[in-house]
Amino acid sequence: MNYEICTQTDPGLARENNEDAVSFDAASRLCILADGMGGYNAGEIASGMAVAFIQSEMGRWLSQAGKHANGKEVRRAMEICVENANHSIFNAASANPSYAGMGTTLVVGVFQQDRLILGHIGDSRCYRLRGGELAQITKDHSLLQEQLDAGLITPEQALTSNNKNLVTRALGVEDTTMLEVHEHRVASGDIYLMCSDGLSDMVNDAGIASVVASSDSLEQKARRLIIAANEGGGRDNISVLLAQAEEAWVKRGLLSRMLGK
Repeated sequence: MNYEICTQTDPGLARENNEDAVSFDAASRLCILADGMGGYNAGEIASGMAVAFIQSEMGRWLSQAGKHANGKEVRRAMEICVENANHSIFNAASANPSYAGMGTTLVVGVFQQDRLILGHIGDSRCYRLRGGELAQITKDHSLLQEQLDAGLITPEQALTSNNKNLVTRALGVEDTTMLEVHEHRVASGDIYLMCSDGLSDMVNDAGIASVVASSDSLEQKARRLIIAANEGGGRDNISVLLAQAEEAWVKRGLLSRMLGK
């Protein structure tokens, strides 16, 4: 399976600084997105630390062992790297009063052949577009999601709830954290979208789907998602990562296909 990956991030219309961080490594197919929280730019510090730490540590492990690792091994390595990143952020917040209480949400994924090992903490999300249908494949760790699961509010009421940004899990806020990890089978033509809530709060799923399902290039889709979030209000930082999967043979030249190579 071949993967094309691109990212876009934007501060939005209401904030001067950008507390989101997003990155990917094309060689290891490691994708990371974080949305920081905390005063005095501490959120920016937390998200930046999370992405840099996980990219360095997980990227190193993947380059050395990841090519031959099974899903269980990748999952365990991801959990260890995220837990170490949590300790690093928590210790930095404890040592510096201006960073007190800082933390970040996280979505981290590793694409291997025809599978995705996906972990997340908080309310940053991952969606999958398959056959024209958009599905959210992470479940928010938030008070709002707990209220929905308990039947206390309806999906319609959730759209206008004041509890949208109250997360129940975050990276770096406590000395331990819990990463939720799942493995997903990847099909040719799938497009995966990781995003901060600066997109999902401003653009509904139908609006996201219409952009991701369009015939535009991956980079054009990413730019259009940013524009749509700003047109919807742009009340938060906006970050997106798009990854598109295609069978390896789709990328071969016409002559190679005719020759059956």
